Amino acid sequence: MQQALVGVIGGSGLYQMDALQDAQELDLSTPYGKPSDVLVTGTLHGVAVVFLARHGRGHRLIPSEVPYRANLYALKQLGVRYVISMSAVGSLREELAPLDMVLPDQFIDLTRRRDSTYFGAGAVAHVSLAQPVCGALSDVLARAVRDAGLGEQIALHRGGSYVCIEGPQFSTLAESNWYRSMGASVIGMTNMPEAKLAREAQMAYATLAMVTDYDCWHPREAHVTADSAIANLMKNAGHAQQIAAAAIAILGRERPASAAHTALQSALVTQPAAMAPEVLQRLEVLLR
Repeated sequence: MQQALVGVIGGSGLYQMDALQDAQELDLSTPYGKPSDVLVTGTLHGVAVVFLARHGRGHRLIPSEVPYRANLYALKQLGVRYVISMSAVGSLREELAPLDMVLPDQFIDLTRRRDSTYFGAGAVAHVSLAQPVCGALSDVLARAVRDAGLGEQIALHRGGSYVCIEGPQFSTLAESNWYRSMGASVIGMTNMPEAKLAREAQMAYATLAMVTDYDCWHPREAHVTADSAIANLMKNAGHAQQIAAAAIAILGRERPASAAHTALQSALVTQPAAMAPEVLQRLEVLLR
């Protein structure tokens, strides 16, 4: 099976990577079912890459229906060590304007209906999520904005908390103000449990969050709608692909170390020798 160094997960409006060379589609199955769509492998700047449309091509899956465990497992099956998540978000801060980009470093998980771990059913692990984003990978994405020549065109913000809600409905006004009172910076529906599962699979994870709207808290801006959010996301889609390409080039050259790559060394409670054969077979991909 073809191996890849970098996995790119495309969110709303980002259903393909146009620059991929020698692109091939892989229809994979995992112990957790099938991923959102076929995985598209190829090369970019000589680096092996795999792309996955989080919601499926044509945007067929609401956030709660995304098979997060299958998606991250499939990326790990292909050898991915760095996961770049492209995500549309609403802004909860005046200074984070629509069409800005954010590199959040924290998450608040308010989802309720999603399978959020690979463990249980015969194996126990407790990974650390104090720092859920790989700082080295986030640094690469920040550098990629400059390398792509977009430093003066895009307002890039470092840090902040992404609050992840279940959806698919947008927030009530009371909820939006509650999230602001938590100190959250942006709001979305998809980065949890994605970031948790990437850590359990020992892959570095970072999000390039593209601001599309002010949710519904802003007293002078229109409340978010699907049409307005997608319209703004499409304006940034080309920039997002340029940033991903520049980041892939850096990762191919530098292959930075990440604490995520050894996350299970201090997290695994049930040692492999104590696992039943079928449990070890299921988890062996994650233990690499």
